[in-house]
Amino acid sequence: MLETVKYLIGSAGASGFSSKSTAEQVTDRCPHLRSVTAIITGATSGIGAETARVLAKRGARLVLPARNLKAAEDTKARITSEFPQAEIIVMTLDLSSLHSVRTFVAHFHSLNLPLNLLINNAGRFSYDHGVSEDGIEMTFATNYLGHFLLTKLLLEKMIETAEASGVQGRIVNVASHLHTWFSGDLIPYLALISKDKSEYDGTRAYALSKLANVLHTKELARRLKEMGANVTVNCVHPGIVRTRLTRERDGLVTDTRLANISGRYYSDCNEAPTSKMGSSLSEAARLWAASEIMLSSADPNTLFNHYSNILSSAGTHHTSN
Repeated sequence: MLETVKYLIGSAGASGFSSKSTAEQVTDRCPHLRSVTAIITGATSGIGAETARVLAKRGARLVLPARNLKAAEDTKARITSEFPQAEIIVMTLDLSSLHSVRTFVAHFHSLNLPLNLLINNAGRFSYDHGVSEDGIEMTFATNYLGHFLLTKLLLEKMIETAEASGVQGRIVNVASHLHTWFSGDLIPYLALISKDKSEYDGTRAYALSKLANVLHTKELARRLKEMGANVTVNCVHPGIVRTRLTRERDGLVTDTRLANISGRYYSDCNEAPTSKMGSSLSEAARLWAASEIMLSSADPNTLFNHYSNILSSAGTHHTSN
């Protein structure tokens, strides 16, 4: 209740920012991003569109992947009408399709561009049950698994860019406070709602996908540190969407005070706690292992038959939470 009140009145946190800070205010300390290339998913409306607008204002080159190309072109037109010098590339991407993700990445690599920022913002919520072409419940496929694969396939490029430029790469995963609403066993529940329409609950499925975003951030941060990569990953809760208002991830991608900070969860530019499950290293490792199997399985009908082995074997070197 206290956090809700603080959000509504715009009470500033330790960073000096609040829910009432604007994206332009948050990025004011870093006005020039002309050497930066950013990929922003879900940039055709709302938070993503404002993130794209402000980064373009600061001079960043933007790649806007979208399932709806007309909407993406409209976003590009709005931004370039305000900032004629903005460099914006629109590309096709359907995050619910693993094939589409792979095609997008291949196309992006063919452009021979650097990659400094990856903002995994796109998401969906639906009360209606759906299953992706890969046999995965649609909300999870779009909000989490597509971004998991996208990040995995772009990571080498980000590491190379950071090494060549000396500028730390940053990955931002957009989650939600609703990740705290999920309890239970992740993979068995995902298997259930991917196979059985009658067991589907839209709110719980969304909470599961957002918890997965949090756990992805935690495990990816551990792996990046182990690799010695000059790339960080953090997770944000975007709060209630209001046009042209703050989004904490704008601070995350431009604030030099966050250099070398990775694996954290932020709300309104301020670090915040996750749920108990969201802070579990073992759950993060198990989800990662399950995700790898989802990417490699050729038969959706047998996709989840491995989950019991995953849960018992993955993350055995991370037994503490």
